[in-house]
Amino acid sequence: MIDSEFFTWVILPLLIFLARIIDVSIGTIRLICISRGKKYLAMIFGFFEVLIWLIAIGKIMENLSNVFCYIAYSGGFALGNFLGILMVERLAIGLLLIRIITKKDSSLLIKSLKEEGYGVTSVEAKGATGKVHVIYTIIKDENNNDVIKKIKKFNPKAFYSIEDIKSVNEGIFPIKKSYVNNQFFGFLNIFKLRKSK
Repeated sequence: MIDSEFFTWVILPLLIFLARIIDVSIGTIRLICISRGKKYLAMIFGFFEVLIWLIAIGKIMENLSNVFCYIAYSGGFALGNFLGILMVERLAIGLLLIRIITKKDSSLLIKSLKEEGYGVTSVEAKGATGKVHVIYTIIKDENNNDVIKKIKKFNPKAFYSIEDIKSVNEGIFPIKKSYVNNQFFGFLNIFKLRKSK
């Protein structure tokens, strides 16, 4: 049997710490889902976020004299934010617009992107220092690193910007290589080590 003093001063704060990490991490993912129009995922994450928060705050209210519970609650919140952002990076849900501006000939980059199945729109434009090529492509978040590698390979000095896109009507995207890449099974990617850039 666990000693009540040990449970109150050690185990309980640890459980609150872990609960807070989980609920804040889920909350971070939920906010990203909302911003990217993933309403069903946001609803599911929101349910578990609030359920875990209610349990944690309930234990805090039962132990108002235990300063370790306050520290655990605050520490869990801080670490939960950090871990939540890492989890969002690994989930790779949503769409991105990549805008590339380069003075260099962009034909090889465009050809490489098209060969990989990306939709590409390119236009001639005039920048602050002269003529430039502007390339637009909308990609799935999971393909972000691959496209950036291509940009750096064909023109390391190209300017590029990346923006979140809520939705698109039509588009050309690479064919999925595996069913694991869909948004539900993509959750498993959280546990994979990220490739070094």
